[in-house]
Amino acid sequence: MFEFGRELRRLFGGERAHPGKDGLTGGDAALLELLDLDMLRAEAKSADVAAGRISARDRPRRMLEAAIVWRELARRTGDAVALRGAAARAERAAASFLQTHRQQGWARARLEQAQCALLGADLFGDEGLEAAAERAATEARRAAGPAGLMAQAMLAAIAARRLTTGGDLAGVRLAARAFNDPIASLESAGRRDCALKLAAAEARMARADLLVGAGLRLKDEALVRAAIGDLSVAVERLNGAYEPLAQGRAMLAQASAKAALAELAGDIAGLAVAVGDVAAAVDRSPRDHSPLDWARGHAALAQGLSQLGEATESDAAFGKALAAYDRAISVLKATPELKLRAQAAAGRGLALARSAELSGDVAGLNAAEAAFKAELAAGPHRKDPTAWAMLQVQLGQIYVARLTLTGRDRGERAAAALAFSAALDVFAEAGLRSFAAIAADALERLRAARVG
Repeated sequence: MFEFGRELRRLFGGERAHPGKDGLTGGDAALLELLDLDMLRAEAKSADVAAGRISARDRPRRMLEAAIVWRELARRTGDAVALRGAAARAERAAASFLQTHRQQGWARARLEQAQCALLGADLFGDEGLEAAAERAATEARRAAGPAGLMAQAMLAAIAARRLTTGGDLAGVRLAARAFNDPIASLESAGRRDCALKLAAAEARMARADLLVGAGLRLKDEALVRAAIGDLSVAVERLNGAYEPLAQGRAMLAQASAKAALAELAGDIAGLAVAVGDVAAAVDRSPRDHSPLDWARGHAALAQGLSQLGEATESDAAFGKALAAYDRAISVLKATPELKLRAQAAAGRGLALARSAELSGDVAGLNAAEAAFKAELAAGPHRKDPTAWAMLQVQLGQIYVARLTLTGRDRGERAAAALAFSAALDVFAEAGLRSFAAIAADALERLRAARVG
């Protein structure tokens, strides 16, 4: 899937870069997916040079191109600095387009601001960024043309996100239908414009997220099947040679949706096949091309293996899930503020606890407790309070597992409550909403738990 990109690197590397052009893509965002991470960083710097040159022609457009490259870098790495830089460049581009009364350019720059904000909401779980994205996309929608189409799809996606955890079946179906017109228009226009083709695929994936989340919540298999259909179309219409990352994301989402459907239907054989599909999708995405996609893939694989372990009561499946979580966390440890890291850390703790419960391994829980305490005693909180708090959450989950397994409370309930509360304080003080929600949920489940 990435062979074309490797060939591009061979041809464009070092002295073979095109003379007289800034970067490898010449401002063509359609080629960004072919660049590996090192090439993408160089491209971002080249885009800044092009935008800052005194002799630059059409400076607002150059600034917008730079914003797009920096956002792509943030999307692959979770780098908040890169994302803030992308948003700032898009803001300057919008102001410049406005001064010269170029409505289409202004709308496209406002849409880029919206995309930066929505990416920030995805990465960091900040609802304020989602609201900012909605405001910018609403303004961009007033423009005709491609920017208006993309803005309409984004607004449908933002509305859909709010129904994933709430809303009835009628509301979910209405939100799903809101995607119909923008997807059809984007796919039609996408035959001539790669950016619109990618926007159509992302709209299908956003609708699929809504349908899978609502399907699981409402226990409605038809919704999840509709999501799989959307994702199948997205995979089919993307070209793995030219859009490897987008196609890889769609394939991963498709396999994860199949796992969700199998779990919902109680189909253990189907779940095993779907987990295999997740593993195949993960193998298609090299770590050096997009570390965050690689980590997301391994977290999804770990979740699928945990589902399989739960369905089959297999300690071996949970063991493989722990290994997949560890691979994901190895990438995410440098970015503690990411929502994905919170999910991976919480998933790992639950997998560890369930593995011990299934095997009846109280000794294993005791060993895990000792390991977590030893790590805490090593003092990571002196340099990284968030890491310390995550260890507290996992330690609390071990206490809860032992409480459940033994049926006797020998101080585990109080110890777990203390661990979860301490973690919640740290997460709240650091403004890490996703982590705080996980700690608060664990504390609530502990209060509701009964022993004996």
